[in-house]
Amino acid sequence: QVQLVESGGGLVQSGGSLRLSCATSEIIFSINVMGWYRQAPGKERELVATISNSDATAYADSVKARFTISKDIAKNTVYLQMNNLKPEDTAVYYCYARRWQYDYWGQGAQVTVSS
Repeated sequence: QVQLVESGGGLVQSGGSLRLSCATSEIIFSINVMGWYRQAPGKERELVATISNSDATAYADSVKARFTISKDIAKNTVYLQMNNLKPEDTAVYYCYARRWQYDYWGQGAQVTVSS
């Protein structure tokens, strides 16, 4: 069982920055893929960014060049640095982990971008 604890959400003005953190209860090397999804009101949950245990990254087109996913192995933590935020980035952001065939989710962190 992998437990994920997110932090770092909040309210920011358009053009601002936030950094989300996701701490895992397990050694990060044991996790195949970690990432971030988001869900805006009335919309389906969508992929934002992922990072594999070999450090391969992938991003949704809507966040490329603005968001960066990274990890700190010593802290068993994954980060999502979000720059140049836009009102359409407003959503609940969920940390995600996949280990073997199992998927795990964090509790969600609200990110609100005002115009």
